[in-house]
Amino acid sequence: MSARVGIGVVGCGTISRTYLENLPRIPGFDVVACGDLDVERARAAADAAGVPHAGGPEDVIGRPDVDIVVNLTVPAAHAEIGVAALRAGQHVYGEKPLARSRAEADLLLSAARQAGRRVGSAPDTFLGAGVQTALRLVRSGAIGRPVSAIACFQDPGPDRWHPAPEFLFASGAGALLDMGPYYLTALTVLLGPVRRVAAMEREGPAERVVVSGPRAGTRFAAEVPTHTTAVLELASGAVATTVFSFDSPRKRHGFLEIGGTEATLRLPDPNRFDGPLRLCPAGTDDWREVPTEGARLGRGLGVAELAEAIAADRPHRANAEVAAHVLDVAAAVTESGAQRRFVDVTSDFATQEPLDPAWAPGEGDAAPNRPLLQ
Repeated sequence: MSARVGIGVVGCGTISRTYLENLPRIPGFDVVACGDLDVERARAAADAAGVPHAGGPEDVIGRPDVDIVVNLTVPAAHAEIGVAALRAGQHVYGEKPLARSRAEADLLLSAARQAGRRVGSAPDTFLGAGVQTALRLVRSGAIGRPVSAIACFQDPGPDRWHPAPEFLFASGAGALLDMGPYYLTALTVLLGPVRRVAAMEREGPAERVVVSGPRAGTRFAAEVPTHTTAVLELASGAVATTVFSFDSPRKRHGFLEIGGTEATLRLPDPNRFDGPLRLCPAGTDDWREVPTEGARLGRGLGVAELAEAIAADRPHRANAEVAAHVLDVAAAVTESGAQRRFVDVTSDFATQEPLDPAWAPGEGDAAPNRPLLQ
């Protein structure tokens, strides 16, 4: 590896703007190429971000100055692009979900093992100050023994605002796999793996309409359930109640609460890296805000932590095992909803220690000032 980290981005849609803004702020990172099936879109993204090279995905995958491929394609392409990059000798960090199915996830992990390369996956929001401060509180015993959790995301649907929302209603998406990973990842990092689920799912309007942008009025079919309610039994003994919906007339975003024997902890929106963290002792209504400490850069933290872990030869946190478990939980939820029965979850992952509160890549003096890969 060179002293600096070469980053290549594949998939230059809406989310790429945030990555292309944040990644160059991380010391040691050089974003060298953008690739997309729509080459003009890749060129526009590269020009806007000052990235020197642009082309198709093939112009990023296998490129000798790209150490890590950041895969921001639609879910249907996550496994294909990831496997190609791994076989080309590159590490991969991908947007959520890890893949569309357990089989695709297994293919990706197998390719990583064969290539001796790493796979990281969004969401990396749990590396931010909000969830990491919550993790330190839970580990310290501040809420006692965790016994319950509630997670809720309700929205009318991304067809109301996204200029090309079809992929969010296709296989590998829906509210469960588009928004669910933020909540499920935070829950499992805080409370451990899920062991059993019971769920019900519903399909909203079979036909959706693009509301905004140049394609406003375009009609398309929703291919997956768009409302999911699930109960999750965790290995720790805690039970979580979850709702993920693209069919709610009322927006309710970011609700995640953990109840313990000694206190209740209300977390920031798990789709954000920071925000208000509140604690209420048992038997009272005395909510107090807890100061958060940690990283606030935004999307790209997972790529930074992956690179540091490679350099230090230690496991990285936003890893494929956590992401594969979350995908397995979501698949079990879908099976439970379809079959009207409890479904066991057999996958697992290693529990994680909280990050050092001083870890804050890309944030001025708090950022590491050394090369990440040697």
